[in-house]
Amino acid sequence: MPASSCLPYLSFDGNCREAFEFYRSVFGGEFHVLSTFGDGPDDMTPSEAVKDRIMHVSLGIGSTVLMGSDTSERAPVKHGDDFSLSVTMDDADECDDLLARLSDGGTVTMPMQQQFWGAYFGMCTDRFGINWMVLSEPAG
Repeated sequence: MPASSCLPYLSFDGNCREAFEFYRSVFGGEFHVLSTFGDGPDDMTPSEAVKDRIMHVSLGIGSTVLMGSDTSERAPVKHGDDFSLSVTMDDADECDDLLARLSDGGTVTMPMQQQFWGAYFGMCTDRFGINWMVLSEPAG
């Protein structure tokens, strides 16, 4: 079951935009995506305190991508727990299998499900305390 990529995903407590502007000034490149919680679907309705926080950003660095987001009010950042590895698979069945295997002895923190941005996505923390994001992008 080869993954098509495994990329770092960083979490911040309100300063994701500042951090990624800094990383862009250091590495160059352009943001592939930069969206706020306020840009989400109508049923998301973020509070005023988080609507301008970054929901997702991706910065191309050479042949790879650095991704990140701010936390919402429900999930504060704890240093040491402020990164994940994001694995992209070819299809939903591979995602289901990978999340099940990674979470064996750990915890599924978000079951695999179709997301509003089109990806099939889920998260877990493995038995070693490492956070994983598993997704399959829509065919396009």
